[in-house]
Amino acid sequence: MPPSPTAVRRTVEDYLYRHPGERDALAGLLAALDRPVDTTARTTLPGHVTCSAVVIDRQGRVLRTPLRATGGLISAPGGRIEPEDRTLLAAALREVSEQAGIAPGALCLTRQLLGSPIDIGVHDVDANPATGEPAHRHHDVRYVFYLAGEEPPAIALQDVGASGAQWLPQPEVTSPTLRAKLLQARLDGRPEPVNASALIHDGAGRYLLHLRDHKPGVIWESGAFALLGGGRTHGDRSLEGTLLRELSEEVPDLHLEDLTPYAVEDATSIDGLSVPVRVFAGRWRGNPDHLTLHEGVLLRWFAPDDLDRLRLSPATRALIHRHAAANPPGDGRAVAPPVWDGGERVVLNGVGVHLHIEDAEGRVLLGLRHPDVKYAGDTWHYLAGRCEQESALACLVREAWEEAGLVIDAADVELAHVVHVVDAPGSLPLMQLVFRARRWEGTPEVREPDKCLTWKWWPTHELPDRLVSYTRTAISSIAEGRAYAQMGW
Repeated sequence: MPPSPTAVRRTVEDYLYRHPGERDALAGLLAALDRPVDTTARTTLPGHVTCSAVVIDRQGRVLRTPLRATGGLISAPGGRIEPEDRTLLAAALREVSEQAGIAPGALCLTRQLLGSPIDIGVHDVDANPATGEPAHRHHDVRYVFYLAGEEPPAIALQDVGASGAQWLPQPEVTSPTLRAKLLQARLDGRPEPVNASALIHDGAGRYLLHLRDHKPGVIWESGAFALLGGGRTHGDRSLEGTLLRELSEEVPDLHLEDLTPYAVEDATSIDGLSVPVRVFAGRWRGNPDHLTLHEGVLLRWFAPDDLDRLRLSPATRALIHRHAAANPPGDGRAVAPPVWDGGERVVLNGVGVHLHIEDAEGRVLLGLRHPDVKYAGDTWHYLAGRCEQESALACLVREAWEEAGLVIDAADVELAHVVHVVDAPGSLPLMQLVFRARRWEGTPEVREPDKCLTWKWWPTHELPDRLVSYTRTAISSIAEGRAYAQMGW
């Protein structure tokens, strides 16, 4: 069935939230939505909703196709909504498939717009005596898609020769409102992940999978086991932020450690779109039965050998097997052995030290860890180290010199923050001490290239996406004047 009036109104109101100056221009559409009529039906007069698709290739060019009615060229193939269109976006995809022969799987969403329309155009349509259709108005909801592949697909135009299709630079788009919004959005045509998922493992060869509700046409990978995660929203500052938000909504008491980018996988949405997914790997060792699950049916641990028994996408199955092959059981952080003192069990905690320094512009120093290091490879992190048989300050002074060639006097150092981290019950708890140095000598240099690739000063409000989770927590806590945080307990 076509989109409901409520869904159409929600789309229009979300659009007007971003473009409040167009409310008067869309007054006719808003008035129609207040009436008990189907604004998507072609019989609804004096106007109804149509949908169009703006397709952008890898060079940032817009597909222009002939208009069936007049033979003129348009930059957004589209048309009326049909009863089988589940959403306005689905109607736009159907239209570009019918008019240009571009299948949904050859397209993907943009990070800038996601699933929101870039423009809602209003134009008058002349009466058609041949069909008896009176003059009326179209409220055209326009969506933007990138080509998912490197090469443009073959264009198979409806009712006209393929030679009529053109790829033109965005400044040459004829619609003034669409052209302005395309240029403002800076759409370069290069796809990037707009979804994030968590590959959760326990370090002992098991992987946590989520059984989704069986609601075909409503839920992605309906009724199948899948990774936890979801799609980016306009409010997410990064894909790691997307994943953390999704986890807090789906399983609020699940807290992961060692959350690092692992891979980018291609998936297919309910509408058939290509969806690049950023997969983060994270460790957890708890009992899923003790978690509160707000979405889906259940969470369970599975070994890679069990996956063939499950309804699971081939891509997810291959991803888990690939991770398992590269991370054999036991190849992870140590589990704390039992220690006894006077007949009582004592749980040991590891101690890590971290250097927080800021330059004259208030930027914090971070290092990009080598991709081959055991912990947080290809991820930004504090200058840090694990305490040996030494004091925490002695360890900090030693690590600063060994890793970056910085000379620090212990008298110029103060404890700024403590993050108490644990992966899960049974794993080694870590007391991560973050020290702020007010003064130091030297310029950061890479002295251990097998561990760190580069040092860089980062504004605290523009931290990198690939940042160790507890480092991000420490930086924000220091800015807010908080002395302690805990993660994973």
